[in-house]
Amino acid sequence: MTYFQSDMPIEEFQARRARIADRIGFHAMAVIAGAGATGAFDVFRQTNEFYYLSGVEVPHAYLLIRGDSREATLYLPHQDAKHERSEGPQLNCDLPDDARRLTGIEQIAPLARLADDVRSGGCLYLPQQPAEGRQACRDILRYRQHLADADPWSQRPTPEEHFRSLVAAKAESAELIDLSPILDELRLVKSEREIALMRRAGELTAQGIRAAMQRTRAGLLEYQLAAAADYVFADAGARGAGYRPIVASGVNIWNAHYFCNQAELIDGDWVLMDYAPEVAYYTSDIGRMWPVSGRYSDRQRELYDFVVAYHEILLQVIRPGYSVSQLAQEAESRIRPLWEAWPFSKADYRNAAERMIESEVAFTHPVGMAVHDVGDYRDAPLRPGIVFALDPQLWVPSESIYVRVEDTVVVTDDGIEVLTDGVPRRSDQIEAVMTASADVRQSN
Repeated sequence: MTYFQSDMPIEEFQARRARIADRIGFHAMAVIAGAGATGAFDVFRQTNEFYYLSGVEVPHAYLLIRGDSREATLYLPHQDAKHERSEGPQLNCDLPDDARRLTGIEQIAPLARLADDVRSGGCLYLPQQPAEGRQACRDILRYRQHLADADPWSQRPTPEEHFRSLVAAKAESAELIDLSPILDELRLVKSEREIALMRRAGELTAQGIRAAMQRTRAGLLEYQLAAAADYVFADAGARGAGYRPIVASGVNIWNAHYFCNQAELIDGDWVLMDYAPEVAYYTSDIGRMWPVSGRYSDRQRELYDFVVAYHEILLQVIRPGYSVSQLAQEAESRIRPLWEAWPFSKADYRNAAERMIESEVAFTHPVGMAVHDVGDYRDAPLRPGIVFALDPQLWVPSESIYVRVEDTVVVTDDGIEVLTDGVPRRSDQIEAVMTASADVRQSN
């Protein structure tokens, strides 16, 4: 039986393609290239934008959407009988009825026909932003290109630039327009089916972090906490991780995106962990901090509890119809009396907390198919279906202290739903989780 994803009904992809057709207009076509084979013994992972519009997980596939008929053509490789005997059947252009039935795409064609079809277009939309793959985000892909541009020995065009040049050579008279802004806008607001997948990703994220908390003890290495989460993710059917694990202890916490994960856990230190799985092309985001010993020190509790208090006020005020700036100001007005009364032991701590509550830093980034997802929700009132990471962060540069508490939230009709609420964030609740697990380990 030919494999095709079963996580999303084909009607969802058909509706997305129809929205693209409506946005590009009657006389235009959109052309999207899928990912190529990696040449490794890995599980193929399609790019986010191609999967978003087709659900197709075949390397070297292409998609064309017509604005006039609102129909699409899927261009596929020919059948490879030898390869299929080894790995099983996959979508191909020689069995078009199977491909149409599974994908809901109206036309199936061989790769060679794409050249003729683009020649007929007077206006062609192509994505020009970097295509996200496994554990990839656009900001990281842009940094990769920055490194390549600075390397005199690596001057290859990006895949998007290369595809654009090929299309331009075949369709010399066509106007080429960037499709990425349209795709970004559509991907920003999640459908009910997308939210259901992200809800599952959030549940597994919380379960993985809880498992890491329960395993924590002095003498372990940081990566062993990630391994505890990995087991939870894999056992529940996740396709690996949405991004590399951040498991930082001690001084490593100061590096916000620390990734080495090789240090030994030491009593008296605490751990910052940020890690989530990929579930059917969707991920989550989280941040928790807990003590290696199972008990927060006075300084840890002083700072962490204040960040949690601010975080929980943010959860109370966020709702649709208000901008990020308006919500940040409302949260500041609510937390200000608590900040004034909080028994900070140092002026630097009080000042760091004030900088946090006066900023909009907590409203960090969208979350979706990428952990740093596409789209921008800061310039307009929040709408239901927008998913983002709520991540208040307190920085004390004089002591290299960094404290954060992060959850993934989705805006609903009257507030928010916290997708990563399955693991505690309050210090006393975290201590209870760790104490219970320590008791179990000792009894065994």
